[in-house]
Amino acid sequence: MAKIDLKRLEKFLRPYRVTKGKGFKLKDHDPGDTHGIKSEQKTEAKALLARGVEWLAEEQEKLYAQDRWGVLLVFQAMDAAGKDGTIKHVMSGVNPQGVQVTSFKAPSSEELDHDFLWRCMKATPERGRIGIFNRSYYEEVLVVRVHEALLAKQKLPAKLVTKRIWQERYEDIANFERYLARNGYLILKFFLNVSRGEQKKRFLERLDRPEKNWKFSSADARERGYWGKYMAAYQDLIRHTATEHAPWYVVPADNKWFSRLVVAAAIVESMERLDLHFPKVDAAVKKELATARALLLGEKR
Repeated sequence: MAKIDLKRLEKFLRPYRVTKGKGFKLKDHDPGDTHGIKSEQKTEAKALLARGVEWLAEEQEKLYAQDRWGVLLVFQAMDAAGKDGTIKHVMSGVNPQGVQVTSFKAPSSEELDHDFLWRCMKATPERGRIGIFNRSYYEEVLVVRVHEALLAKQKLPAKLVTKRIWQERYEDIANFERYLARNGYLILKFFLNVSRGEQKKRFLERLDRPEKNWKFSSADARERGYWGKYMAAYQDLIRHTATEHAPWYVVPADNKWFSRLVVAAAIVESMERLDLHFPKVDAAVKKELATARALLLGEKR
């Protein structure tokens, strides 16, 4: 496959990548943005996505063979923003043996008996593999912050639940991500930024189409009443956890075709910078391979 034009990709991704959170404002990011790509160019965008998926499949094979780097992709979003569809489309060409997807729901009783990072630490991918978190430890500064009654279920000693608890959790998360980066992990975090109006449209579609009814819960509609608090929480967490080694991508999500393109481009650009390659074979192994070839060619059938 042709060499990736990193400068072009970097320029395309620049408006969406956040590496320094200070001063970040969510209102500056339009959920409907398409980077100037018009609706009639959607076919071209989908072709670009297909090429990105093909490239990613090739690089994932090198990642697995080299067995040095691990890749962690974190997806966060409001309901109906398109996390599942984005993961499905972007990773469609990758060997399933090299990818593990973990969806984090409400914590179990066992998980509540551990620290808040425990269940995510267990799901961290091995070297040579891509791990995808569909929601993550960031729920601890999102839903738990919006619904503070959930904090009481975490069995923390009362003296530790202070007004600084969210700041402390940001610090713990940042330290965890720094630790992973120092141990050979590429970390990319995606906030699929859907508008409130588009979410309503997608909810209504789920209600109108019987085959999508299973994806809707009345709780989803009730959560819309906390929209402002969630947006404030997202803004705050990005401000505190966006770094060079673990950047956030604020992905416009009102147009699914475009959000998938941005996510694919971010993964391609970042993995290309790892300079992945197949392991080189030394002289001793080459000799063994030559012997094996001779044995195979010497067989009668």
